[in-house]
Amino acid sequence: MNIQFMKFRKLALILSSVLISVSIVSLVFKNLELGLDFTGGVLVEIKLEENLEDLEEIRGFLDMKGIENFVLNFSGTQNEVSIKIPGGTNNSNADLLKTALEENYQFDLRKEEFIGPQIGEELRDQGGLGLLLALLIMAVYIMFRFQYKFALGAIFALAHDVIIVVGMFSLFAIDFDLTVLAAVLAVIGYSLNDTIVVSDRIRENFRKKRRSETIPLIDRSLNQMLGRTLITSLTTLLVLFALLIFGGDAIQNFSTALIIGVMVGTYSSIYIVCNTLISLNITADDLAVRKSERFDDGMP
Repeated sequence: MNIQFMKFRKLALILSSVLISVSIVSLVFKNLELGLDFTGGVLVEIKLEENLEDLEEIRGFLDMKGIENFVLNFSGTQNEVSIKIPGGTNNSNADLLKTALEENYQFDLRKEEFIGPQIGEELRDQGGLGLLLALLIMAVYIMFRFQYKFALGAIFALAHDVIIVVGMFSLFAIDFDLTVLAAVLAVIGYSLNDTIVVSDRIRENFRKKRRSETIPLIDRSLNQMLGRTLITSLTTLLVLFALLIFGGDAIQNFSTALIIGVMVGTYSSIYIVCNTLISLNITADDLAVRKSERFDDGMP
């Protein structure tokens, strides 16, 4: 198989530019829909005696009782419901909610949590700091691991993936909580792994065929990795879609973030990294094996 991946590099650049622009605009003007982990508030999970076809009945009942700003979701089966009320400085919202529900429903209380606004703010700050720290550590590792042109491509790919994943959550107003933050960190690792595999193959082919032209050599390297990339990405996506469909609301956002991240990460390891190498005029001379590297490679 000989697919000319780089034939579509300009189209890919336009696509990435559009996605990043949309993501940034959404983040600036819409912001993120932060979950209770970051905003603070009340979470109540109940199990009803009978299954529900939808949540409209409970939603209408809570509206009638004057409960405001609540978010309803199924938390598993059709009789398990989670109710979130953002904000508040104490657990009074949970008491009001339970009192209202007891007037019309028979249920078992499965879970009740209150996250204060100060704790939510601390989690938000620490989560953001953790994400930035992870990106910084990855960037430092890449700078030492690869020649700088490869390193720049990898850093651009990581930034590209994180911006798009977070931007899509902002655009579609999906709750961004600690599980999603964990998914974004996992996406960073997944994307970096893909990038390293592709970069290693390109680097080795440059060293073996020093007179080869850049674009044909990159296409050849990508075709050599195509089977591995497809198998890894498709099997990962298969598991993630199973989690999305059967895992319930508790991990729905986590699965969604990983699905977006795996698809974008696979794409960026091909088009963002390789586009960067071509733009920086990578050649075999950039990858000449240093004496110290030859010595290291010969170590047992």
